[in-house]
Amino acid sequence: MILVYTTCEDENEAKKIGKYLLKKRLAGCINIYPQMHSMFWWPPKKNKLDQTDEAVLVIKTMDYQFTALERAILEVHSYESPEIIALPVLFSNEKYLEWIKGETSFVEEGKVETSKSK
Repeated sequence: MILVYTTCEDENEAKKIGKYLLKKRLAGCINIYPQMHSMFWWPPKKNKLDQTDEAVLVIKTMDYQFTALERAILEVHSYESPEIIALPVLFSNEKYLEWIKGETSFVEEGKVETSKSK
């Protein structure tokens, strides 16, 4: 299992990308941190320090899904060169790992239902 970390323009974009990845079964679960402050050099090689508020999207998936997941993020992300970083999960609860594995390989014909839990 890997955790994929990407920043988004705002919470709405993070939700849009997250839902897109879940519907394609490229992610078993996503987390959104709605606000974070970023500082970075932009544009490249112009010696200009920029800063902005962003949202963080954390995606839980299997390592063999990374290439397809990266491609899908790039299809819908608003940034010219979005941060897409994969971090290996060294240890995990076995039931959780099996759940993520199952959800990222499960394909069922028909409509995907969405609900708000809790």
